This record gives sequence, structure tokens and C-alpha cells, in this order.
Amino acid sequence: MHPRLTLSAILLATGLAATPALAQTGHGAGHGSATVGAPVMSAASMSYMDAMKKMDRDMAAMPMSGAPGVDFATMMIPHHQAAIDMAKAYLASGENDPAIAKLSREIIEAQEREIAFLKNWLAARPKR
Repeated sequence: MHPRLTLSAILLATGLAATPALAQTGHGAGHGSATVGAPVMSAASMSYMDAMKKMDRDMAAMPMSGAPGVDFATMMIPHHQAAIDMAKAYLASGENDPAIAKLSREIIEAQEREIAFLKNWLAARPKR
């Protein structure tokens, strides 16, 4: 098969697969007008995106120490906090799928425990 044909087929297939998402409509600024091409996002979905953006900002702002364990622990704290924030947003969404709600509660408990461990570990390290 010719490489260009393969790439064209992939681009066509992915473009067609994206069509249903692009066909969704949202409502602009409370005026009831449809916005073609804008995906509809729930408040929970927006909260997930906000949590990820905050995590990215927090992680990008952290200076690296050069100590692998310290850098790992420091970077994992905002990573785990984003998981907690996303799980809380799901629980607040009101959807209440039993399996996802259970997983969300488990994530909150586990990630809070791990954040506490990481903070304690960092605090106990000798300052350099």
C-alpha cells in the first residue's frame, strides 16, 4: 500500500469519527442560540478540565531539586490533588453511577493518604 494512501485513509477515518462530536451544539451565553461545532460540556467536565489545568500550572511552576525522590514526591502532590478534585467533581455532578461513585470515593481516600505520606516524607528529609 502506498504511504500517502495510508495516511489519507487514516486522516479520513479520524475525521469521520470526529464528526458526531463536532455536530453537537451548545447554548451561547444563556441566549438559547445554538453554537455549531462547540462540544457540550457539563459542569463536571469543566471542573475536570480546570483540575487538569491547575495541576499543569502547579507542576510547571515547581523548581526541580535534582534529587529524584524529592522531585517525584513534589510533583506527585499536585498530580494526586487533581485526581481528588476530579473525583469530587464527579460526586458533585449528581450522576451517581454506583461504580464510578465508589471509585471516586476510593480515589479521594487513597490520594489524600498518599499526599499526606508525600508531605510527611518531604518534611522529614534533611534540608540541603
